[in-house]
Amino acid sequence: MAAHRPYRRILLKLSGEALLGQVDYGIDPAVLNRLAGEVRDLLAAGLQVALVLGGGNIFRGAGLAARGLDRVSADQMGMLATLMNALAMQDALEKLEVPTRVMSALRIHQVCEDYIRRRAVRHLEKGRVTIFAAGTGNPFFTTDSAASLRAIEIEADLLIKATKVDGVYSSDPVKDPNAVFYPRLTYNQALREDLRVMDATALVLCRDNRLPLRVLNIHTPGALMRLVAGEEIGSLVESGD
Repeated sequence: MAAHRPYRRILLKLSGEALLGQVDYGIDPAVLNRLAGEVRDLLAAGLQVALVLGGGNIFRGAGLAARGLDRVSADQMGMLATLMNALAMQDALEKLEVPTRVMSALRIHQVCEDYIRRRAVRHLEKGRVTIFAAGTGNPFFTTDSAASLRAIEIEADLLIKATKVDGVYSSDPVKDPNAVFYPRLTYNQALREDLRVMDATALVLCRDNRLPLRVLNIHTPGALMRLVAGEEIGSLVESGD
């Protein structure tokens, strides 16, 4: 398998909602442990794996701001929520004997490392799963933008956005039975058609740095391993016309 693997280093973006599973708020341990197992399998296959987790299962800054909280304060709370998820994932991975480091864009020395690009790359080269927490460290930027930025900084071969649907559609397939599935598309198409693959900042970052993005359903067991083995899974978004 290693001789045919198309990727060396990947960044996996997981939404906070992906950790909810069967619970209404917080983290479902069964889902957390399953995802940790899939990450362990990627590492065992010889890949270097970085993670970015959202915080929507705990706090969503934009949602809090819409209800009257100061936007900067709300986004800072959201950043701390991503750190909570990162620590939970680190614990789940370490229980599987997977070496893991959490690096935060906010300085919280008592619980994790500061994000330093060169150190992050070194962790990856040493076979440690590296989790980037606290977004970009700035308000008004989503964790999608943070995932795109970190993937570019560490020179990942692929950014994977794990969602609850099978890839990119013309509209929400849960609400629209006539939604059209896109197996391949360009960043410009996604922006032009407002397909909401990621926010516009994240898409432009990927487009301008020619970083391919794969969108897939994280609830499909084994999808990640099939993807990194070379199978066409989900939707591929690339730079182009």
